[in-house]
Amino acid sequence: MIGLGSYAFFWQHSELAPRRLDAFDMLRRSAELDVELFQFCDYAPIEDLSRDEVSRLADLARELGITLELGTKGVTPDHLETYLDLATRLDASVVRSMLFSPTSRPTLVEAEAQLRQVLDAYGDAGVDLALETYEQVSSTDLVSLVEQVAHSRLGICLDPANSVAALENPRDVIARTAPYVKNIHVKDFAFTRRGGWVGFTLEGAPLGTGLLDYDYLLETVRPNERGINQVIEHWLPLHDTIDQTVQLENDWNDHNLAYLRSKNVY
Repeated sequence: MIGLGSYAFFWQHSELAPRRLDAFDMLRRSAELDVELFQFCDYAPIEDLSRDEVSRLADLARELGITLELGTKGVTPDHLETYLDLATRLDASVVRSMLFSPTSRPTLVEAEAQLRQVLDAYGDAGVDLALETYEQVSSTDLVSLVEQVAHSRLGICLDPANSVAALENPRDVIARTAPYVKNIHVKDFAFTRRGGWVGFTLEGAPLGTGLLDYDYLLETVRPNERGINQVIEHWLPLHDTIDQTVQLENDWNDHNLAYLRSKNVY
């Protein structure tokens, strides 16, 4: 499936937004765009919902015909168990995470031990745990960790844009991780010269206008054939006003959904 994530509404659920969207609002906006998948990723308010609110959110998703996924940071067992419980109550079959969190930076050996403590529970619940590619951990190390743990419910959330900051070629990251991908974050990106031609800025771009070789990603990972969901995200910088930024965010959602739908056949 093709879907949206909370990063696709980053500015609209931020404190700067003139009308701040909550979790329920984002699901309704997604339904208006005929989207059947939504991922709450690095969205802290999801952890503060009461059990009743979580039940109402799950009910709303079912009513709107939207499949839910979750995203967080860190691999400590207690934290991943918390998200497994939340995933179970939301009927989410994917939890995306990263090795590091604001409070924990395990070595690969430590991360392996932590993951082994929770993966059987994820397997029993039918939930995949997808570790995201990003600049703080090389894609080679991430693949090595997944291969070492060798659990059917552990895989990779592929986001080729993130690894550029570590000087990894996006095509190399795609090829290296392809056999282990369980979830995809789709965002385009481009380099622009900074003022005075001193250095570059790496920021988001509408799909098909930047450096992401999306056709290569489709050819190599084969998400449609393998049933791998694709979640739209943005790196949209703040513009002159928040109103202008929100308008661009909505425009990018329209454009990126149309782009992915033109490239994918489900």
